[in-house]
Formats: sequence, structure tokens, C-alpha cells
Amino acid sequence: MPACDLVLVRWREEDLDLLLAVLSGTIEHLRTWMPWASRNERESVAQFLAVGEAGWRRGDRFEYSIRDRRRKVLGSAGLMRRIAPGGLELGYWVHVDHTRRGVATRAAAALTQTAFDLGDVDHVEIHHDEANIASGRVPARLGFRNLGTRPVRPQAPGEVGREVRWRLDSREFPASAAGALLT
Repeated sequence: MPACDLVLVRWREEDLDLLLAVLSGTIEHLRTWMPWASRNERESVAQFLAVGEAGWRRGDRFEYSIRDRRRKVLGSAGLMRRIAPGGLELGYWVHVDHTRRGVATRAAAALTQTAFDLGDVDHVEIHHDEANIASGRVPARLGFRNLGTRPVRPQAPGEVGREVRWRLDSREFPASAAGALLT
């Protein structure tokens, strides 16, 4: 599926029931790596959407649903200003029924370009637990540089407490696999 077969749609507070339905079919898969997945109650999902709306207004958090051309939700991805100035951290998850199909890779490539199009972003980073091999394949495929690992406190059952950090600078993007995927 080429990158253009995916559509990124901003999550909004009125998407609560849709997001709850999507999560209900994949929550066990996500709990291994996502600490928030253990709190998958209506209130916590509503809070995620509210925080996302506030982040859009402030310009520091941009949360999207990942959808196919028929608008079926395949997962979620976001950009967050929680790393060094000039950078955005990119995160993602994919519904268990759509893993290993390049969904996260294509969404991450599109969001990397989106980040650089903002004009004030000179690098994008992806962070994941070292044991989450599937998450690590995404930045590796897109040409992000592995910056190494750092110890962190495990927060989800599958985590080993070593966070792998990947980075792609804006000047590297056009020649990267991420840039090539979008052309």
C-alpha cells in the first residue's frame, strides 16, 4: 500500500466513541508497550482527546487517526513538542489487525514531512523501548539515525527499561527513505 493510500485525520473530542471502538479491538495488543492502554476507560480516552485538542491550540501536540481510503481507522500517530527545541517527537500505534503492513512506516514518513513543513522544526525523533522490535523497524526503514539507548523506568509490561532514540534532521529528509517514500 503506497503512502498515499493512508489518510491522517486530526483526532477531535467528538471522536470519543470511534476511538473507544477501535481500542476495544486492539487493547490487549497495545498493553504490552503502551502504559496508557491499561487505563482504557471512557474517561481516560476522553482525556487523551481533550489534551490533544488543547495541544493543537497551543501548537505543541498534533494527534491524528491513521485511516485507509475508506476512512477505516487503522491506528493513531502524533507529533509532540517534548524534546529539545526545534524538535518534535513522533509516536504511533497500529491496530493489531493492521500490523506488519507498513501502516506505521507510511504514517511516520508523512508526519515527519508535516513536522518539517511547520518551519520551526529541524529534527524529528522516535523513541521506543528496546524490546519493542516492531516499533524500532519504523525509524530504521525511514532512514532515521540510531542515537543509542538510555535507561528509563519501565512503564508497560513488555518494556525492559532501555529507550532507543532515533533522529532525522530536516536537511537529511529529502535524501532519506522517508523522503523517497513520499515522492
